[in-house]
Amino acid sequence: MVALADGGLGPMAGQNHHFCHYAPQKIEYAIERYVRETNRLYSVLDQRLANHTYVGGDDYSIADMAIYPWIVPWEKQGQTIEEFPDLERWFEMIKARPAVRRAYALVEEVNPQAGVEMDEQARKHLFGNR
Repeated sequence: MVALADGGLGPMAGQNHHFCHYAPQKIEYAIERYVRETNRLYSVLDQRLANHTYVGGDDYSIADMAIYPWIVPWEKQGQTIEEFPDLERWFEMIKARPAVRRAYALVEEVNPQAGVEMDEQARKHLFGNR
């Protein structure tokens, strides 16, 4: 179950972000498909976390580190975190970890444009000049 959630969450949430926020044309089918699939994977995680403190069990692990960044932008993914109480508990617990707080505090320093609407130059850099 851990592999399912982590192995699918990154690609599906990535497609979610692409079609919802970066694609030059809004394709309703793609948006709906990836928002729904992200929701399904949140549900898988929520079920797993109903009986475990962390994704892999009782101990914080690389699985939690890999999954957490995909949950951070839950609103941009069209999700309601409160719909998944055990995932929300886990999310808040990971968010409060000192190392996680330090890492996310560096975002503004490393990338002051984080969260800012992407301009054409940034889009070309991210997606190529084709």
